[in-house]
Amino acid sequence: MMLSIIVCHDQNRVIGLDNQMPWHLPADLKHVKELTTGNTIVMGKNTFKSLGKPLPNRRNVVLTRDESFEAPGVTVIHSLEEIEALEGHVFIFGGQNLYEQMIDRVDDMYVTVIEQKHQGDAFFPAYTFDEFEVKSIVEGKMDDKNTVPHKFMYLVRRK
Repeated sequence: MMLSIIVCHDQNRVIGLDNQMPWHLPADLKHVKELTTGNTIVMGKNTFKSLGKPLPNRRNVVLTRDESFEAPGVTVIHSLEEIEALEGHVFIFGGQNLYEQMIDRVDDMYVTVIEQKHQGDAFFPAYTFDEFEVKSIVEGKMDDKNTVPHKFMYLVRRK
């Protein structure tokens, strides 16, 4: 099993405000779709609620302590150990709690950095380049739909 984090955060590691992303960046959504299609995404219940429905063409797994939670098209799990039992390429999809619990367990991270500072109430945990090696940085293209400066980083855990 390959275990990755996929995240979009700003310069202060903000990932959300009021259970929504504080920016609109279609290029990042396309990037996420390309990486996760055909694979498994694991998210907390609030992240799932912010999406409103399972994302198509990938296995959607929701981790929650709520034993009664169910949603069509979603696999529900109740422990971090159940993540370890998933097969294939598994992407940790958010939010803050899940990222905090999983950042020390993942093999690599796909990080979109918004090159601005936003208000937020949810943050990605601190990480260093001592722990992760930068394998690639691709500057995001700006256009009339993608008006937020951004870059795509691929980081691999140092052994």
